[in-house]
Amino acid sequence: MKKSELVFVPSPGVGHLVPAVEIAKLMVQRDDRLSITVLVMKRPPLDTKINRYIESVSPSISDHIQFVDLPNDEKTSSGINFLSSFIESQKPHVKNAVFKLVQSGSSSESPQLAGFVVGMFCTTMIDVANEFGVPSYVFFASSAAALSLMLYMQALNDEKNVDTTEFKDSDAEFMLPGIVNPVPAKVLPSVVFNKDWHPIYFGNARRFREAEGIMVNTYVELESQVINAFSDGKTPPLYPIGPILNLKGDGHDVGSAETNKNKDIMEWLDDQPPSSVVFLCFGSMGSFSEEQLKEIASALEQSGYRFLWSVRQPPPKGKMGFPTDYANPEEAVPAGFLDRTAGIGKVIGWAPQVAILAHPAIGGFVSHCGWNSILESLWFGVPIAAWPLFSEQQLNAFEMMIELGLAAEIKMDYRKDFRAENELIVSADIIEKGIMSVMEQDSEVRKKVKAMSEMGKKALLDGGYSHSILGRLIEDMMNNLK
Repeated sequence: MKKSELVFVPSPGVGHLVPAVEIAKLMVQRDDRLSITVLVMKRPPLDTKINRYIESVSPSISDHIQFVDLPNDEKTSSGINFLSSFIESQKPHVKNAVFKLVQSGSSSESPQLAGFVVGMFCTTMIDVANEFGVPSYVFFASSAAALSLMLYMQALNDEKNVDTTEFKDSDAEFMLPGIVNPVPAKVLPSVVFNKDWHPIYFGNARRFREAEGIMVNTYVELESQVINAFSDGKTPPLYPIGPILNLKGDGHDVGSAETNKNKDIMEWLDDQPPSSVVFLCFGSMGSFSEEQLKEIASALEQSGYRFLWSVRQPPPKGKMGFPTDYANPEEAVPAGFLDRTAGIGKVIGWAPQVAILAHPAIGGFVSHCGWNSILESLWFGVPIAAWPLFSEQQLNAFEMMIELGLAAEIKMDYRKDFRAENELIVSADIIEKGIMSVMEQDSEVRKKVKAMSEMGKKALLDGGYSHSILGRLIEDMMNNLK
């Protein structure tokens, strides 16, 4: 059989790159006819972890997967539509990279270009795939429920002329296909309420419908009803191929300083009893004000549970950017707190989340409910207390808590704006209640999470549903070759 080349164009950011590469690895392992080129967008100055991640994985996959860095366009807008303008600026670079790939592979022995796999925010690259006369597949890095909501809101906007900004602060509820419980407006993504973001949100949703198929990082055992709702023929075929996880970390912990910090964390966990530690971590964008940190500290102290708390420094107020590590994270918490909790608690900066969740001492996870974090917690059988911050995380929290009974609650409808100009303070009593709930050893949530953990692992094994779907996806891609 002739060999085939796929071009992956992940959405910018390491959180999108990592699962895309993990899918690429699974695909080339399954079928030796495939080779994959990953085109990497690096939007300065926020993507410092990407190089380290690529360096960490390249040696083991270089035979079948290659990375191509795309040039940066320094004239890219820094306004609210920075993401779409940046991605649009990359189209000529993607076209040029693929042209070189096709030219270098013009011999009879070279792989034939089989198609594009584009990130959920990169659907404009479908135009480039069309120019090369090959099909496009979308990789949707979040849940099937988030995909369902995105398409539902786009249809409301386009077909019924509904102004979705009117749902902000309303009591409206929505019946989404495959979701049993009414979805309240308070858990919709902030982009739904903001017209400035509609070109990105609705624009990508429109183009999802043009794809040959949509790959989703989920599994039937987790989201069966939502996935089944996509079989009505109104959307391209859905390929639930998850849970796609990078269980070796994202490359952040490369270097002696990071290695020593990680060793210190793991040694501390080694000294704790099984399932006794609550882990607090809020993702690459998660940080809180000094006032909110005081409430979290008070809740931890009142709960009496052992804890491992990742504390990050917010970007300057009014400016967009990633949180950074404090020079000394222990200085960020209230004075006297560490003295009073000596022996049962540890405050850290950036956290090696996968390694921590895998440790038997971890009994609960206070999380922002990013989809990758949810999949990781389910994989390791660690229940979540939901404290969403951005993006679709409120919907994720709703699905895990209300729809599936797989999470406890801190505050399901909490949200932050990217510029941190307004911050609602969650009280210590509410946080403590969530911690107590997630750490309950014989709770129904914990039992369900343990069962889902086993189902997720079986889904990827030979004979599992996700394993079978990935095989079908590869065959469908091969059958599209002319």
